[in-house]
Amino acid sequence: MKKPYTSFVTGLLVGVALFSGTTAYAAGIMAERSTNRIFVDGKEVQVEAYTIHNNNFMQLRDVGKAVGFNVYWDSSNGCVQVESGKPYTGTAPQQTAAAPTDGSRYVPKVGDVIRCDDGTDYTITDVSRWDKNAFSSAPLGELPIATCDWSKLPQPEMPQAEARHFTSGGQDYLFQRNLYETRRMLYTLYNAIGDNPETWQNGQPVKFPSGNDKVKINLTIPADVTPQSFWPWRSEQITELFNSCPPGTYSLEAWDVYKNGVFQYTEYSIYVS
Repeated sequence: MKKPYTSFVTGLLVGVALFSGTTAYAAGIMAERSTNRIFVDGKEVQVEAYTIHNNNFMQLRDVGKAVGFNVYWDSSNGCVQVESGKPYTGTAPQQTAAAPTDGSRYVPKVGDVIRCDDGTDYTITDVSRWDKNAFSSAPLGELPIATCDWSKLPQPEMPQAEARHFTSGGQDYLFQRNLYETRRMLYTLYNAIGDNPETWQNGQPVKFPSGNDKVKINLTIPADVTPQSFWPWRSEQITELFNSCPPGTYSLEAWDVYKNGVFQYTEYSIYVS
């Protein structure tokens, strides 16, 4: 018998019923162990099959093994998945995940495999701290809403998604840039600008006499400086710092930190110059 798989499956009416013994009876259907010989590419294979109403039924995974395609149970979607172009394993493939590049929220899950910038894969094994250590006593709510006209403020370019993988002291670390939480920092700073009379008056940002902006914003931090870092999230870390010295250049970043596959915390960093 030759491939393709479609002919094989259609011709034998492959089923997924399980029986024991040479004859089985269930739901009014009589099944007998099939005595038909089965060949794949001219070579006989041993596959357990049963005859029901003159049709041969066998487990789909047995067909996958014999013919050479993957079959597995997809628990996330509650269905059987067939991958015709991949060899049989019987198990669901690892899913490569990455933080969204559009700045939307990413919630890590056990089993996520993060493709790192160095070409390696990093598997997440524990996210029990996600709702606790990362966000204090509970998950964070939605992003801040505007209390001033944000369109009149600097519009820094969102950085690229990154996943930095490195080892130190025998420990395996992943730092994954969190663009969603970076936006939380940015919007909090926007509102702090709008709430401070030194930087916002009469519905407009206050500028220097030269016409230059009093506040500049970057969403990356230079590698050669030491920023202030904090976790879990506390908006006052940004607002109080801003109100202490409003004019300046503010650099913001947020990173999810993993150690040996275990989520540790979301680290927020800010640098003012």
